[in-house]
Amino acid sequence: MQSLDIAALDALTRPEDIVKAPHLGVGVTVRDIPEKVGRKADEPPPVWGNVPPQNISFTGREELLEQLHERLSEGTTAVLPQALHGMGGVGKSQIAIEYVYRHMADYDVIWWIRSERPGQIQQDLAELAAELDLPVSQEVNVAVPAVREALRLGRPYRNWLLVFDNAEELQDVRDFFPTNGPGKILVTSRNQEWTKVASSLEVDVFAREESKALLRLRGPELADAEADELAEVLGDLPLAIAQAGVWLAETGMPVDEYLQLFREKHEKATELLADAALVANELPVAAAWNVSLDRLRTSDPAALQLLQVCAFFAPEPISLRMLSGARNVDGPPELIEALGDPVRRGRAIRAINRYALARISHKHNTIMLHRLVQRVLVGQIPPGEAEELRRCGYQLMANFDPRDPALPANWRRYADLLPHVHYSGVVGFDDPWTRQLVLNEIDFLFQWGDHRGFLELAETAVKTWTEMLGEGNEQVQEAMLHLGRAMRLQGRFEEAYVHHLRVRDLRAEEHGADDERTIDAQRFVTADLRYLGQFQQALEYDRRSFEALRRMYGEDDPTTLQQAHLYAISLRLNGDFRAACDLDRQTYRHLINIFGEHHGRTLSSLAAVAVDEMELGHFEVARELTRQNAQRLESAFGSSFAGLAESLTALSVMERKAGDHERALDLSTEALERYNERYGQYHPGSISAALNHAVNLRQVGRLGDSIRLARITAQNFLRMFGPDHPNTPSANINLAVALRLNGQLEEAKKLDEAALEVLTRVLGIDHPRSIVCAINLASDHYAVGNFHEAMERDRETLERAQRVLGEEHPTSLACMLNLGLDLRALEEEQEAGSLTERAIDGMRRVHGPQHLATAAAQEGARADCDIYPIPV
Repeated sequence: MQSLDIAALDALTRPEDIVKAPHLGVGVTVRDIPEKVGRKADEPPPVWGNVPPQNISFTGREELLEQLHERLSEGTTAVLPQALHGMGGVGKSQIAIEYVYRHMADYDVIWWIRSERPGQIQQDLAELAAELDLPVSQEVNVAVPAVREALRLGRPYRNWLLVFDNAEELQDVRDFFPTNGPGKILVTSRNQEWTKVASSLEVDVFAREESKALLRLRGPELADAEADELAEVLGDLPLAIAQAGVWLAETGMPVDEYLQLFREKHEKATELLADAALVANELPVAAAWNVSLDRLRTSDPAALQLLQVCAFFAPEPISLRMLSGARNVDGPPELIEALGDPVRRGRAIRAINRYALARISHKHNTIMLHRLVQRVLVGQIPPGEAEELRRCGYQLMANFDPRDPALPANWRRYADLLPHVHYSGVVGFDDPWTRQLVLNEIDFLFQWGDHRGFLELAETAVKTWTEMLGEGNEQVQEAMLHLGRAMRLQGRFEEAYVHHLRVRDLRAEEHGADDERTIDAQRFVTADLRYLGQFQQALEYDRRSFEALRRMYGEDDPTTLQQAHLYAISLRLNGDFRAACDLDRQTYRHLINIFGEHHGRTLSSLAAVAVDEMELGHFEVARELTRQNAQRLESAFGSSFAGLAESLTALSVMERKAGDHERALDLSTEALERYNERYGQYHPGSISAALNHAVNLRQVGRLGDSIRLARITAQNFLRMFGPDHPNTPSANINLAVALRLNGQLEEAKKLDEAALEVLTRVLGIDHPRSIVCAINLASDHYAVGNFHEAMERDRETLERAQRVLGEEHPTSLACMLNLGLDLRALEEEQEAGSLTERAIDGMRRVHGPQHLATAAAQEGARADCDIYPIPV
């Protein structure tokens, strides 16, 4: 996609335009949060999160810490982050941790962000949004943009420090940086590419005196010559030095005996070099750890096996609760017994902690292995045992699955599991329970708003499982449905359709066309058809599915009601508003009886009824229903609920139709802001909200702003849907009205002519969108002086409008009024007077005498018709 004209869009959604809806609690943005001031210098940071515990044995690095502080202190804006980079095991993260604790009084916000994968960054930033009390929901595509904006503006805190730890993929991480905010950014990474974009500090091994100091911290009686020899053989690598110090302190072993053991393990590590994927400077770490691992193998085999299972997880915190789920788990007897016995499990964890083989957090009840330790462990496990231990880890992960990714209360657990799902290779494990875990993680990513992660994991699952199991497997098909939905979110509608159609056909062949599983896949296909603009084919599929489900389960079954809702959408898109309204009202009544007034499905049904009533011309009824819906949505789900953006957009349309243009503009401004923050400017909902906002700008007289935004919107509809989707000409129709009113007559006429050709070909000449376009095209002819052409078009269109919509539908009355004005221009006063009088009388009855449309008609102004693209 081409880039959006951001400057133009920003000008049309200015901060001063962001208002709070007076009848709702919605509309609060980060701009509404007062800045917090007056913190005392000796107070700890008001916002502090995810920072690992301080290392009480931290030694040396004074010069690096001073340099880091000096660089972070320069200037007032962090244009580039400070990066600490170096090879594994040199203590990059430890330096960052020490800096944070030493300078915690210098910042109002310190937040530690795990940066191995985008999903982890999003999770940690979403938690920061909650800590900052930003009025946003838990979904990351809402919370992350909100927290970046709050940090950029410095509200509620200007003096912040973000630490992006283990940031290996430069571009993935930089995308999450607040742009030119007043705070500071610190990065730790092994990736040398950071030197190109950041003021970087190279972190090397310890100086010899630092190595000796750390060894003596654990064993003060250590002679200088012994410490020097130890540091030499350990390569001054901090991770190896620390491990050796712990061992000597715990065992009391003489240095010469340890050195002998170390040299033996160093030779063994050299043999394992290829299999463990170690590099030469990591050999001291491998050797030092193997000394401890051998002791554990003898003293507590279950503890070693527990450590080995953890080595197959990601180098991220692992919940100790996960390691207590020994139900239906296969593995070595000692390990299974320890996992099922809290006393033995606690003893094993204490043994691991005693030799510093993993980082145990009692506060968070987690265990985490350094990535080098993992490679050492995995490299020394015989292949047969490795497979058994890996399988055990996968089963523990599957047991930890909360089994409901749609429930926000479970999102934290799914987010914690996600890095282990990615790292461990569980996608390739042939087991239905672990495949269900992966499917639930995919669904979680969709619910959570991480659409990129949703697509990537779905692609991986489909590719892996198709090769293993073939397309006939139901879990493979579920993954294919997820993948198609992810493609649709990216605007890849044709690809999504192919995926979903394939699953539908497979299920129809296996189970029959009327099987619930086939109909479920058919729903995906039908949604794709709507996005592709094939409304009539979608209608036929939805009708068949609805009739099949009603026949099998009855009209008040929740599955039937779900299909009834979709069927009504297709009826509406095809212009049959009366049938859609009747079906939606029936569905709404059933849903109230089943779920109650405030259930999400009930409220969605109420919103559909409101749109039907609007399309039928019952603007006051539609406005009242939409107001009720918005209030109930906020009451049930909170002011940050994602669905409020769509509800506010609909309410904006209703207010405009009811004649309150200023109120409509306020609402569309808020709705557009919400859509853009949550989904970005290219989401179908965002584009529709922008189109509605452009119409509202026109109605309040901001023609230039309306034209600029309408052009952007029309271009985005074209890019997203193509030229023949009904939404694309609909956008051009709205643009053409503003152009005509601005005096750009020929361009307006050309746009309407092209739009009418597409709509007639795709939807038919009698579709309400075609009727609206024909009315506006007649006004284009009128504006350039082609009164006879305008009259002929309006006369023909009036007949169709009255036949399709009814004589007192607002669109029919608008066409009648315009026909009267055409006739008056042609000096056919008698018929002109009769038609205009009938039109104005009808407007008084339908709109009321005070409505702006009625007043404009009485003053002799032509009626302009706009189109709001009904969500597909």
